[in-house]
Amino acid sequence: MAKLLFHLGNVPDEEAEAVRRLLDEHEIATYETRAGFWGLGVAAIWLRDEAQREQARALIDAYQQTLGARVRDEQARLAARGEAPTLWRRLRHRPLRTLLLALLAAGVLAVSLLPFLWLLG
Repeated sequence: MAKLLFHLGNVPDEEAEAVRRLLDEHEIATYETRAGFWGLGVAAIWLRDEAQREQARALIDAYQQTLGARVRDEQARLAARGEAPTLWRRLRHRPLRTLLLALLAAGVLAVSLLPFLWLLG
């Protein structure tokens, strides 16, 4: 029976492709499912042979450890040079987008709270 090996939801395309390539290189039999148009399915890589589970899990875990270390190193380098993305830098580079997102959040909050405010009034 197939076993879920790796969720693909919110995984960047580069990481998903690297995991696929890694599993293929080690001849681990998998298949992939998509979430579908409405997002009701499970986007994941499934393992066909349970006997390969430990090997596949070890490969993915090692890859993710390496990826995490690389990303942390890059973030540290950016922070040391003063180029790390911060909230204020993002606000400064995209003020219109930030304003629109803030207005959208305020609108959702207002629509959510209006019925309760009418009950109090």
